Formats: sequence, C-alpha cells, structure tokens
Amino acid sequence: TLLYEISLQFMQFCRRDTDSLSDETKAQLQSLQFVDTELQRLQAQSAVLQTARSAYSKALQASLPTPFTGDTMKFN
Repeated sequence: TLLYEISLQFMQFCRRDTDSLSDETKAQLQSLQFVDTELQRLQAQSAVLQTARSAYSKALQASLPTPFTGDTMKFN
C-alpha cells in the first residue's frame, strides 16, 4: 500500500541519518519498525494456519462416508 511504501522510504532515510532525529522521532520509528515486524510475523503465521485449515478440511471431506451409492437415488 502507499502508506507502507512511505513508511519504508522514511525508515530507509532514517537509517542513514539517525543522529539528526529527535528522541521522539526515533521512538516513533522504533515503534513503527516493531509493528511492521509483528505484522510480517502474523501474516506468515496466518498463511501457515490457512494451509493447515485447508489440509484438515480436505482430510475431513475425504473421511466422510458417501451418502449414496450408484448413480441414482431411490425413494420409498
């Protein structure tokens, strides 16, 4: 997203010249870096969980009994 690109560019700038930043700006930058790292970790965890859910869903579907045999259904 645009906001992510802006924050990435800002962080790259700040890494080159952190001495000129105020303590408050450094703290905000550190918080932003922490949040970005956590978001990446959670996105990776979400991908793992979605893969596992898909595998469990397929295994469940395969283990369910087939309700009908043959090509037609019969009613009394």
